[in-house]
This record gives sequence, C-alpha cells and structure tokens, in this order.
Amino acid sequence: MAGQSNHEPSLFSAEELEFIAEDEIVDIVPNIKMGPLNLISGDFGPFTPQIVTQAPLWLAIALKKRGKCSICPPQWMSDEKLTQVLEAERQSQEISDQLPFHYVEISRLLFDHAPDNIHEIYKVRSLIEDIRNVRFHKVQTDLEAFNGRTIAVKIKNLSAMEVNIVRPFIGRALQAFLKHDSPELIPDPERVSDRTPHVVNNAPRVTGLTKVCKKCLSMESLYSTSVDEPYTVHTHSNFPKTLNR
Repeated sequence: MAGQSNHEPSLFSAEELEFIAEDEIVDIVPNIKMGPLNLISGDFGPFTPQIVTQAPLWLAIALKKRGKCSICPPQWMSDEKLTQVLEAERQSQEISDQLPFHYVEISRLLFDHAPDNIHEIYKVRSLIEDIRNVRFHKVQTDLEAFNGRTIAVKIKNLSAMEVNIVRPFIGRALQAFLKHDSPELIPDPERVSDRTPHVVNNAPRVTGLTKVCKKCLSMESLYSTSVDEPYTVHTHSNFPKTLNR
C-alpha cells in the first residue's frame, strides 16, 4: 500500500500526496479536436479548440506536456484571492477553510508543469509559502496544549500536507501519554521493597566471546578460564576448535 512506503504507516511521501491530488478537476483550454474520453473516474470531453472544458489534473498535465492544451489555474490561485486568504489567516486563530484540501499539491504540480499559465507566478508562489507558514504556526500552537489528560485532538480545516505531517506526531504523543499514565507501569513501593536482592556473579569474566553454544547454553563449558591457555571451545560441530585471545 502507498501509505506503507515510509517507516510511519500513516505517513505519505510528497509524491504520493501529489498522485492523490491529480484526481482533482481543473479547467483546460484544448487546442485540438478530440472526442470524449470514457474513464473509470468519469467521462471527459469532447475537446474542442479554444473551448473551456474540465478534466482531471493528471489528464490536463499529460495534454499540457504534449502541447495540446493550456491549464486554467483555479480561482483560489489568483494573487488577489491568496492575499485575502493570507490576511484572514493572520487575523484569526482559526485555520481558514478558503483553500482546498490539496492546495499545496495542486499548486506545486501547476508550478512544475504549467508555469506559463499562471499569472504573477512568483507572487503566487510567495503567497502560498507564506500561507503555509502561518497555518503551520497555528498547528504548532494548538499542539502545545498537549498534556497527560489529552485523549483526542480536533483541528479543523487542515490540508493534506498538514495532516500528513501532524498525524504521526499526534499518534506517538497520545501513545506516550497513555503508556506513562498506565497504572500497571507505576511501580508499587511495597512490591519493590519485597524484591530479592540481586546476586552479583563473581565468576571470572571471559572476554572475546563471539558465540554461545545453542545446545548447552553455558559459557563455562565452552571456554576455559585459564589465563595461560587459549580458550578451549566445546566440541560441538558449529564451533571452531580453539579461539585465541
């Protein structure tokens, strides 16, 4: 499964998030005439030159690479709209709901594959980066309220990228709180006082051991403790006969 490519089972890579975001619908302006496409996700087309039509983002990128269309950026990617979103994010403690769930992935794909179709691309890129930083600062502030009594976390209007970053941390934090607050893990003073003292083994130490006999499980039967003699190894077939110091 895609979500199991990293060490954290709930963590997706940036490429996997972009793959999911490519199913989002965008407007394109074809420059070819082509009949409708009957896909698993739906029917798209027909495609007529200079007539705006809709297509999934992956199809729009494929046509764009072949010079068969131009991609219309979503309305939320205009510099005016992003400026409004940034101001709203700065003025409120709540995360804004004015951006789509995959706004980071969609903008990145369009920056990479259709930069000539984006008006004021450098300003748009800077605004999106600022919005990401402001939103993530709010997430960090919310996570600072974590304590041992926390049993669940509810943060509204997170994007896919933000969920992907926060979810593994929240899961580990809640598990740690649960583990340390578990009564079974708190030592009982009466039981600790009744424990038998640990017996120190004063037998001669044998250094340089590399294997343990699986049959007798006894180091003393494997090696002699004489300083003047090499370590005499047990006669089991899976050990060498002698092991020098």
